[in-house]
Amino acid sequence: MNRYTSYQRLGIALFILSLFGFMLTRPAMSAEELLSTLQVTGQGSQKIPTTLTQIELGVEITGKTAIEVQQQIAQRTSAIVDFLNSRNVEQLQTTGVQLQPTYDYSNNQSNLSGYIGTNTVSFRLKTDLVGDILDQTVQAGATRINRVSFTATDAAIAAAQQESLRKATLDAQALANTVLETLNLTPKEIVNIQINQASIPQPMFIQADLANKASAEAITPIIGGEQTVDASVTLQISY
Repeated sequence: MNRYTSYQRLGIALFILSLFGFMLTRPAMSAEELLSTLQVTGQGSQKIPTTLTQIELGVEITGKTAIEVQQQIAQRTSAIVDFLNSRNVEQLQTTGVQLQPTYDYSNNQSNLSGYIGTNTVSFRLKTDLVGDILDQTVQAGATRINRVSFTATDAAIAAAQQESLRKATLDAQALANTVLETLNLTPKEIVNIQINQASIPQPMFIQADLANKASAEAITPIIGGEQTVDASVTLQISY
């Protein structure tokens, strides 16, 4: 009975030793497998047309009294807003209101000469309608055009983000295949994927001198352009 118990104990001890040995060798195998990977980053981009235009324009008035300036600004701004509402522009909002005194400087003295006031609004509409809208807002009373920028629709940007990510993934796969084939290695599986979110393109702005020119001329041709959505994807591939 004691001899049988000793054999049992010996068997258990051998099993524990073999299990311990397996545990010691397993991390080394994992480290080796980890070293046998290739990491590549692919790039993708997608161009989309800018079909929407964001405009900031307004009224600037100078006068002898603050009340006079404020009344003229209110009248002209109301006419501009009424016109823009009749054309169903998007995101119409006031972006700035200012009223400040002006001074004449002579003989080392400053004398109040009057007041200058501004009121600006911004709105968005389809690019193919911009030229006509700008001309008519000037006729309605606008005296300055501060900013004109172009952008694509939210849906177009979202679709371009998906496409740029797809292109980036294909580019990463192609890079990995080229490297491994050159080294006579065989790709096995993708062990890690890192998606770098596709960038949201910034609006394209018209130069200031062109915007000022647009406010002074009767014919205002406005032509949009293209935006580019960029993305990158990183793949880690075992071989």
